Amino acid sequence: MNLSNFGMDSITLAGPLESKLAASKAVGFSQIMLWAKDLAAHPGGISEAVRVVRASGVRVTGIQVMRDYEGLSGPLHEYKLDIAKNMLQVCQAVGAPLLMVCSSTSSHASGDLPLIARQLAKLATLAVPLGVKVGFEALSWGRHINQYEQSWAAVEMADHSNLGVVIDSFHMLANQADLEYLEDIPSEKIAMVQLSDFMWRDIRSAEERLETARHLRVFPGEGIHSRELSELLRRLDKNGYRGDYSFEVFNDDYLQLSPEIVAKRAHGAAKWVTDQVLRRSLNMRQPVPGHPMMA
Repeated sequence: MNLSNFGMDSITLAGPLESKLAASKAVGFSQIMLWAKDLAAHPGGISEAVRVVRASGVRVTGIQVMRDYEGLSGPLHEYKLDIAKNMLQVCQAVGAPLLMVCSSTSSHASGDLPLIARQLAKLATLAVPLGVKVGFEALSWGRHINQYEQSWAAVEMADHSNLGVVIDSFHMLANQADLEYLEDIPSEKIAMVQLSDFMWRDIRSAEERLETARHLRVFPGEGIHSRELSELLRRLDKNGYRGDYSFEVFNDDYLQLSPEIVAKRAHGAAKWVTDQVLRRSLNMRQPVPGHPMMA
């Protein structure tokens, strides 16, 4: 695990797309997770935004975010499927290997797991010829799927090679998730890991959960869940995950700072993350007094 495994999330940085790419690259990140609206809102249009991204030399980790896709039927499903197809085309245009789909919050969505699995598999199949993978994430306020083990159950049932699960530390911390279930997920089925923390232990209401998630996250190492985050990281590393990590940090304070300052904070978080894994690995390799290795 090193700096090349980590990247910024464009939602964390203020300013235009060009500034976000430049700030991320300046501190040593070689990748970035982009929100589709960063491209769609570019003054020159999506085609110019794609040119800017490709010219920057920064690799796009993926595109966010397809919302309220699964569990719908009839015209609603057809509408969302059409939106998803368009987002897949954006992924292809900008060279993003991943489209992120977050679990539905819609009151019109069914919790029927076989239906959800079939619809995720359908999207994954549509993504194959475009060279894009689909990652499914459990929102902690999802209507039917709100725990990471539930998102994995849907992905496992879909049984599609182009579909994986997204691990998001915020939603796991907010739900006080049991990390034991991580061992059930093969490392190759984890499409992405998103990292962030927050500043208090208890989330007292659904409103506070949303407020924290959308405005008050902080980087790993800055919040008060460092012990849980460290355990999460070590479990992922032990289980063989060697993919990308993205700092998905929604924070209104950061949006009042220059992207350069925030990118430096993210760089510090990357060092904190690697230290947690490396320190544990080194400790485990230390010879024990009286052990044959000491002779």
